[in-house]
Amino acid sequence: MLAIQQLKSRYFRLMDTKQWDQWRHLFTDDMVFYADYDSVLPSDVEPTTSGGDEFVEMVSGVLATAVTAHHGHMPDIELHGDGTAHGIWAMFDWVDDADNSMALQGFGHYHENYVRGADGQWRISELRLTRIRVDEMKASRPAGERPWPSPWSRPSR
Repeated sequence: MLAIQQLKSRYFRLMDTKQWDQWRHLFTDDMVFYADYDSVLPSDVEPTTSGGDEFVEMVSGVLATAVTAHHGHMPDIELHGDGTAHGIWAMFDWVDDADNSMALQGFGHYHENYVRGADGQWRISELRLTRIRVDEMKASRPAGERPWPSPWSRPSR
C-alpha cells in the first residue's frame, strides 16, 4: 500500500510542479479519466479522456498558466491478489490562473484503479474525479505578476 501512496504523492507533486514527462509515467497507456464536477459519476458515463498521453496533454493544457496546489487525504486502498488495486482519496485543490483571470478551490474525491506493471511499478489505470464543492474566486494577482517564482521555472535539485 505504501507504493500506491507514493504513486499518488508523486501524482500531486509532479502535476503542481508541471513535470509532465515524469507525470506521464504514473499512468498506464490505456488509462481512462472521468470527470464530474457536480456529483458522483454514474457507471455508464463516457470517459473524458482515454489513454495516458491524452490525459497528460489535456491536463497540461488546462493548467499551462496556472499555479496549483493539490492535496490528497485519507487513502482508502484495497489490494487485490492479481496485481490490481482500488483506492479512494479525499481531495482539495487550489487553482490560481491569473493569466486567465480565474481561481478556484475544490473539494471532492479521486476514485482510482491501479495496476502493477511487469517492472513492479504501480500505475493509475482509471481515475474518476468527483467534486462535491467548487468555490470560484478572483485570481490573486494580475496576469504575469507573481511575488514568487513559479514552481516550474525553479532549478531542479
